Amino acid sequence: MTGAPAATMRAPLVMTLGEPAGVGPEIIHKAWAALRNDPEMAFVVIGDSEALAAAGPSPLASIQDPAEARGRFGHALPVLDRPAPASVTPGRPDAANAVAVADWIEQAVNLALTGEAAGLVTAPIAKAPLYAAGFRFPGHTEFIAELTADMPYSGSRGPVMMLTARDLRACLVTIHVSLDEVPELVTDARIRRTARVVHECLNRDFGIARPRLAMAALNPHAGEGGALGLQEIEILKPAAEALRAEGIQITDPLPADTLFHDEARRAYDAAICMYHDQALIPVKTLDFWGGVNATLGLPIIRTSPDHGTGFDIAGKGVARPDSLIAAVRLAATMADARHAAS
Repeated sequence: MTGAPAATMRAPLVMTLGEPAGVGPEIIHKAWAALRNDPEMAFVVIGDSEALAAAGPSPLASIQDPAEARGRFGHALPVLDRPAPASVTPGRPDAANAVAVADWIEQAVNLALTGEAAGLVTAPIAKAPLYAAGFRFPGHTEFIAELTADMPYSGSRGPVMMLTARDLRACLVTIHVSLDEVPELVTDARIRRTARVVHECLNRDFGIARPRLAMAALNPHAGEGGALGLQEIEILKPAAEALRAEGIQITDPLPADTLFHDEARRAYDAAICMYHDQALIPVKTLDFWGGVNATLGLPIIRTSPDHGTGFDIAGKGVARPDSLIAAVRLAATMADARHAAS
């Protein structure tokens, strides 16, 4: 799209500052420095400009409208300044700023919903200060899902978490639950909903005409014919059969220990994983620094780096921006696909 007339170009991305005492401000500077020469990666940061300015050397451009971001992006880091109430000290989160952190997310979601931003990239947040301030959501994903719940959406509703690294897309049926809860939560309804959301997203946001999904088994050796568990026989395989009847190309449950090597990954476009570590271990093994978290099944595009706030290294100038850069690139790719289809 580079060089296209302005009228045909999609909106820029919006990025939240996240927890201002974490590594977010620093890696935002580094991501801008890496991407500034590509106008298709243009983003505007929403958050406290003073905290952002203190975290790095990039020149900042205070703007009032996200549409200004494209014209400024090559020369300065565009910012929608929304001050935090308390001063920011790297490595020392303050619950007094938690309301502002949540407000930045809500305002960014609204920009994406109105089309003023083509997608949302979220820098890491810290749960403890948010919870101390009364935040009632487990994290970004659930909060953004609620903020977008009343908006029209033609696809299957999520949220579904997808982790990406290199050529792997791993999508979760269950997320942050203990292992002893997983068997009860791996239900026909959850599997089918997850697969529908992923199938639609691959088609709409990645341009894959006929997505190929691989289903990871829950038990070792895919249950070994029932000797190591019955879920594959009673739940997973029937769910796969029902999905194929809907026109979704998906495998029967496959042993997870042979699903993620190089040759195996060439056979599918996304893996449907039953629990957190089943997806996260291969993703982080393939690309520990560059993995990305994307939320599927929402009326907006949302990606984030696959790491936390890094309070132990905040303010030291050593945080790596790889994952945030990859998150911007993924959001731009998805936004371009949606824009082209609109």
